Amino acid sequence: MGDLVKKDQKVSVTKNGPYLVSGSLPLATELSAVDADGDPGTWKKGERFPERDTYALCRCGGSGSKPFCDGTHVKIDFIGTETASKKSYLERAHRTSGPDLDLTDARDLCAAARFCHRAGGAWKLTKGSDEPRSREIAIQEAGDCPSGRLVAWTRETRDPIEPEFEPSISLIGDLWAKVSGPIWVKGFVPIESSDGTRYETRNRVTLCRCGASGNKPFCDGSHIKVQFRDDDKDSNG
Repeated sequence: MGDLVKKDQKVSVTKNGPYLVSGSLPLATELSAVDADGDPGTWKKGERFPERDTYALCRCGGSGSKPFCDGTHVKIDFIGTETASKKSYLERAHRTSGPDLDLTDARDLCAAARFCHRAGGAWKLTKGSDEPRSREIAIQEAGDCPSGRLVAWTRETRDPIEPEFEPSISLIGDLWAKVSGPIWVKGFVPIESSDGTRYETRNRVTLCRCGASGNKPFCDGSHIKVQFRDDDKDSNG
Protein backbone atom coordinates (compact mmCIF):
# COMPACT_ATOMS: atom_id res chain seq x y z
CA MET A 1 0.00 0.00 0.00
CA GLY A 2 1.15 3.54 -0.63
CA ASP A 3 2.54 2.71 -4.07
CA LEU A 4 0.30 5.33 -5.69
CA VAL A 5 1.97 8.27 -3.97
CA LYS A 6 4.21 10.27 -6.28
CA LYS A 7 7.63 11.37 -5.09
CA ASP A 8 6.69 15.07 -4.89
CA GLN A 9 3.34 14.59 -3.13
CA LYS A 10 3.36 15.70 0.49
CA VAL A 11 1.87 18.07 3.05
CA SER A 12 4.34 20.34 4.86
CA VAL A 13 3.44 22.02 8.14
CA THR A 14 4.92 25.51 8.29
CA LYS A 15 5.89 27.17 11.58
CA ASN A 16 2.84 29.08 12.83
CA GLY A 17 1.58 29.12 9.25
CA PRO A 18 -0.38 27.09 6.72
CA TYR A 19 -0.08 23.60 5.33
CA LEU A 20 1.82 23.64 2.04
CA VAL A 21 0.49 20.95 -0.29
CA SER A 22 2.57 19.82 -3.25
CA GLY A 23 2.34 17.26 -6.03
CA SER A 24 -1.07 18.13 -7.53
CA LEU A 25 -3.02 16.40 -4.77
CA PRO A 26 -6.77 16.45 -5.53
CA LEU A 27 -8.79 18.60 -3.11
CA ALA A 28 -12.51 18.14 -2.44
CA THR A 29 -15.14 18.43 0.27
CA GLU A 30 -16.66 15.38 1.92
CA LEU A 31 -19.65 15.27 4.26
CA SER A 32 -20.53 12.79 7.00
CA ALA A 33 -24.15 11.81 6.45
CA VAL A 34 -26.14 10.52 9.43
CA ASP A 35 -28.52 7.56 9.56
CA ALA A 36 -32.02 7.41 11.10
CA ASP A 37 -30.52 7.13 14.59
CA GLY A 38 -28.41 10.24 14.14
CA ASP A 39 -25.11 8.35 13.83
CA PRO A 40 -22.78 8.97 10.87
CA GLY A 41 -23.24 6.12 8.43
CA THR A 42 -21.71 7.13 5.12
CA TRP A 43 -19.37 9.66 3.53
CA LYS A 44 -20.93 11.86 0.88
CA LYS A 45 -18.79 13.45 -1.83
CA GLY A 46 -19.06 17.20 -2.25
CA GLU A 47 -17.39 19.97 -4.24
CA ARG A 48 -14.14 19.22 -6.05
CA PHE A 49 -11.71 22.11 -6.35
CA PRO A 50 -9.80 22.87 -9.57
CA GLU A 51 -6.48 21.06 -9.69
CA ARG A 52 -3.38 22.96 -8.58
CA ASP A 53 0.23 21.83 -8.52
CA THR A 54 0.71 23.44 -5.11
CA TYR A 55 -1.53 25.25 -2.66
CA ALA A 56 -1.55 26.49 0.95
CA LEU A 57 -4.37 25.43 3.28
CA CYS A 58 -5.34 27.59 6.26
CA ARG A 59 -4.22 26.18 9.61
CA CYS A 60 -5.19 29.03 11.95
CA GLY A 61 -8.91 28.99 11.12
CA GLY A 62 -9.02 32.70 10.40
CA SER A 63 -8.47 33.02 6.67
CA GLY A 64 -10.97 35.05 4.69
CA SER A 65 -10.49 32.76 1.70
CA LYS A 66 -10.92 29.35 3.37
CA PRO A 67 -9.86 26.67 2.81
CA PHE A 68 -6.83 28.50 1.44
CA CYS A 69 -4.42 30.65 3.43
CA ASP A 70 -4.60 34.44 3.01
CA GLY A 71 -1.90 35.39 5.53
CA THR A 72 -4.27 35.94 8.48
CA HIS A 73 -2.04 33.77 10.70
CA VAL A 74 0.45 36.65 10.73
CA LYS A 75 -2.18 39.28 11.63
CA ILE A 76 -3.56 37.27 14.56
CA ASP A 77 -0.15 36.02 15.78
CA PHE A 78 -1.25 32.41 15.41
CA ILE A 79 0.74 29.98 17.54
CA GLY A 80 0.68 26.64 15.78
CA THR A 81 3.25 24.79 17.86
CA GLU A 82 3.21 21.09 17.03
CA THR A 83 2.54 18.97 20.12
CA ALA A 84 1.65 15.62 18.54
CA SER A 85 3.69 12.55 19.37
CA LYS A 86 6.20 11.27 16.83
CA LYS A 87 5.78 7.71 18.14
CA SER A 88 4.31 5.17 15.72
CA TYR A 89 0.62 4.41 15.74
CA LEU A 90 1.09 0.92 17.18
CA GLU A 91 3.29 2.24 19.97
CA ARG A 92 0.36 4.37 21.15
CA ALA A 93 -2.63 2.17 20.32
CA HIS A 94 -4.67 0.02 22.69
CA ARG A 95 -5.81 -3.33 21.31
CA THR A 96 -9.28 -4.87 21.70
CA SER A 97 -9.39 -8.56 20.76
CA GLY A 98 -12.38 -10.45 19.42
CA PRO A 99 -12.92 -13.95 18.06
CA ASP A 100 -12.40 -12.94 14.41
CA LEU A 101 -11.03 -9.37 14.57
CA ASP A 102 -8.70 -7.18 16.55
CA LEU A 103 -9.25 -3.44 16.85
CA THR A 104 -6.47 -1.00 17.62
CA ASP A 105 -7.29 2.42 19.02
CA ALA A 106 -4.99 5.46 19.40
CA ARG A 107 -7.27 7.81 21.32
CA ASP A 108 -5.10 10.89 20.90
CA LEU A 109 -5.96 10.85 17.18
CA CYS A 110 -9.74 11.07 17.65
CA ALA A 111 -11.31 13.65 15.33
CA ALA A 112 -14.83 13.20 16.76
CA ALA A 113 -16.26 11.92 13.48
CA ARG A 114 -18.42 9.42 15.46
CA PHE A 115 -18.53 6.65 12.82
CA CYS A 116 -17.55 4.25 15.61
CA HIS A 117 -20.85 4.71 17.48
CA ARG A 118 -23.26 2.80 15.25
CA ALA A 119 -24.78 -0.56 16.28
CA GLY A 120 -23.27 -0.56 19.75
CA GLY A 121 -19.85 0.73 18.79
CA ALA A 122 -16.74 -0.66 17.10
CA TRP A 123 -15.32 -2.14 20.31
CA LYS A 124 -18.45 -4.15 21.18
CA LEU A 125 -18.78 -5.28 17.57
CA THR A 126 -15.17 -6.45 17.54
CA LYS A 127 -15.78 -8.56 20.65
CA GLY A 128 -18.74 -10.13 18.82
CA SER A 129 -16.93 -10.53 15.50
CA ASP A 130 -17.69 -14.25 15.24
CA GLU A 131 -21.13 -13.03 14.10
CA PRO A 132 -20.77 -12.06 10.40
CA ARG A 133 -22.86 -8.88 10.56
CA SER A 134 -21.02 -7.60 13.64
CA ARG A 135 -17.70 -8.28 11.93
CA GLU A 136 -18.82 -6.46 8.79
CA ILE A 137 -19.98 -3.34 10.66
CA ALA A 138 -16.87 -3.28 12.85
CA ILE A 139 -14.68 -3.24 9.72
CA GLN A 140 -16.84 -0.51 8.16
CA GLU A 141 -16.67 1.67 11.27
CA ALA A 142 -12.91 1.32 11.63
CA GLY A 143 -12.36 2.05 7.94
CA ASP A 144 -14.66 5.10 7.99
CA CYS A 145 -12.71 6.65 10.87
CA PRO A 146 -10.99 9.49 8.97
CA SER A 147 -8.18 10.05 11.45
CA GLY A 148 -7.05 6.44 11.49
CA ARG A 149 -7.62 6.31 15.24
CA LEU A 150 -9.26 2.91 14.70
CA VAL A 151 -7.85 0.07 12.61
CA ALA A 152 -9.41 -3.38 12.22
CA TRP A 153 -7.08 -6.37 11.92
CA THR A 154 -7.70 -9.97 10.89
CA ARG A 155 -7.12 -12.36 13.76
CA GLU A 156 -5.83 -15.14 11.50
CA THR A 157 -3.19 -13.24 9.50
CA ARG A 158 -2.75 -10.14 11.73
CA ASP A 159 -3.11 -7.90 8.67
CA PRO A 160 -4.73 -4.45 8.83
CA ILE A 161 -8.01 -4.07 6.95
CA GLU A 162 -7.69 -0.68 5.28
CA PRO A 163 -9.85 1.17 2.75
CA GLU A 164 -8.21 1.85 -0.59
CA PHE A 165 -7.64 5.56 -1.17
CA GLU A 166 -5.95 7.46 -3.95
CA PRO A 167 -3.53 10.10 -2.62
CA SER A 168 -5.90 13.01 -2.02
CA ILE A 169 -7.24 15.55 0.46
CA SER A 170 -10.82 16.08 1.64
CA LEU A 171 -12.25 18.93 3.71
CA ILE A 172 -14.69 17.33 6.12
CA GLY A 173 -18.14 18.73 6.80
CA ASP A 174 -20.11 17.43 9.81
CA LEU A 175 -23.81 17.67 8.90
CA TRP A 176 -25.06 16.61 12.34
CA ALA A 177 -22.88 18.97 14.40
CA LYS A 178 -23.26 21.68 11.73
CA VAL A 179 -19.55 22.44 11.76
CA SER A 180 -16.60 22.18 9.41
CA GLY A 181 -14.23 19.42 10.36
CA PRO A 182 -10.56 18.71 9.74
CA ILE A 183 -8.43 18.18 6.65
CA TRP A 184 -8.58 14.49 5.75
CA VAL A 185 -5.33 13.35 4.13
CA LYS A 186 -5.66 9.99 2.40
CA GLY A 187 -3.57 7.42 0.62
CA PHE A 188 -0.24 7.45 2.48
CA VAL A 189 0.62 11.07 1.70
CA PRO A 190 3.64 12.07 3.82
CA ILE A 191 3.14 14.75 6.49
CA GLU A 192 6.28 16.77 7.09
CA SER A 193 6.75 18.66 10.36
CA SER A 194 7.92 22.27 10.46
CA ASP A 195 11.24 20.98 11.82
CA GLY A 196 11.81 18.96 8.64
CA THR A 197 11.11 15.53 10.11
CA ARG A 198 8.20 13.36 9.06
CA TYR A 199 5.36 11.91 11.03
CA GLU A 200 4.62 8.24 10.47
CA THR A 201 3.14 7.89 6.99
CA ARG A 202 -0.35 6.40 7.20
CA ASN A 203 -3.28 5.65 4.92
CA ARG A 204 -5.51 8.21 6.64
CA VAL A 205 -4.92 11.10 9.02
CA THR A 206 -6.80 14.29 9.93
CA LEU A 207 -5.12 17.67 10.29
CA CYS A 208 -6.53 20.56 12.34
CA ARG A 209 -7.82 23.54 10.38
CA CYS A 210 -9.74 25.39 13.11
CA GLY A 211 -6.53 26.33 14.95
CA ALA A 212 -7.80 25.03 18.30
CA SER A 213 -6.48 21.45 18.50
CA GLY A 214 -4.36 20.50 21.48
CA ASN A 215 -2.66 17.83 19.37
CA LYS A 216 -1.36 19.95 16.48
CA PRO A 217 -0.97 19.39 13.61
CA PHE A 218 -3.58 16.65 14.04
CA CYS A 219 -7.26 17.16 14.80
CA ASP A 220 -8.56 16.42 18.30
CA GLY A 221 -12.22 17.28 17.71
CA SER A 222 -11.92 20.88 18.90
CA HIS A 223 -13.74 22.13 15.78
CA ILE A 224 -17.00 21.00 17.42
CA LYS A 225 -16.26 22.77 20.71
CA VAL A 226 -15.38 26.06 18.99
CA GLN A 227 -18.17 25.65 16.39
CA PHE A 228 -15.78 26.15 13.48
CA ARG A 229 -17.36 26.84 10.10
CA ASP A 230 -15.33 27.43 6.99
CA ASP A 231 -18.08 29.61 5.51
CA ASP A 232 -17.71 32.02 8.43
CA LYS A 233 -15.01 34.39 7.23
CA ASP A 234 -14.49 35.84 10.72
CA SER A 235 -13.92 32.55 12.52
CA ASN A 236 -10.54 31.68 13.96
CA GLY A 237 -9.00 29.34 16.49
